[in-house]
Amino acid sequence: MSQPAFVLVRPQMGENIGGAARAMWNFGLDRMRLVSPRDGWPNPKAVAMASGAGRLLDEAKLCETTAEALEDCSYVFATTARARGLTKPVVTPERAMEIAREKILAGEKVAVLFGPERAGLENDDIAKANAIINVPVNPEFASLNLAQCVLLTAYEWRRQAVDIEAERMEMAGADWASQIEIEKLADHYEGRLEEAGFFFPETKAEGMKLVLRNFWSRMPLTRPDVQMMHGILRQMVRWKERGD
Repeated sequence: MSQPAFVLVRPQMGENIGGAARAMWNFGLDRMRLVSPRDGWPNPKAVAMASGAGRLLDEAKLCETTAEALEDCSYVFATTARARGLTKPVVTPERAMEIAREKILAGEKVAVLFGPERAGLENDDIAKANAIINVPVNPEFASLNLAQCVLLTAYEWRRQAVDIEAERMEMAGADWASQIEIEKLADHYEGRLEEAGFFFPETKAEGMKLVLRNFWSRMPLTRPDVQMMHGILRQMVRWKERGD
């Protein structure tokens, strides 16, 4: 899939440009545009901070104005934490990247504007946007670092662009135990506990056995788990027999 362009408008610190490049590449984005970086371009501090994402800086498009950076885009988001007195849709990063995906799949070019560190985007920049991205942060401390804001937005793009498992089990080379393996484990324990007189009194024995069977079936056991549980019981029996 194509992707949105991330436009850093008048960024002040090279370190933040590099951090933004690294955050973008973490989530598969590589289209950076820079509007009048304060300390000039290229910037060695940006390169150092970018670590393995230096290619993004090498290929970044350098522009003099925000209008130039957006000239080929048909839909633009502007990130800001403050109310600006402009009538525009205000969306979360998640919703913004949903919209971006829809637009891009329809053949449109999308950009996201990120403002300078000290005060954020100016109203003239935001006026060029179709919608505002507002991150639901602590209202008493709403200012986000430039690279952090880029990372949040890039993460939401990744969620839209790639099928991601919300949860998975890392099996570490093991397989789940089969029903017959669980059944044999239950038989092993039930038999040994029977010999030890555990199921007492007799009137409660069947209920106790049912609870024990249910206990084994509830546990998500792997084959190595089952083998270990068999081994534990065998060793306990051997130890008891040696004691006798």
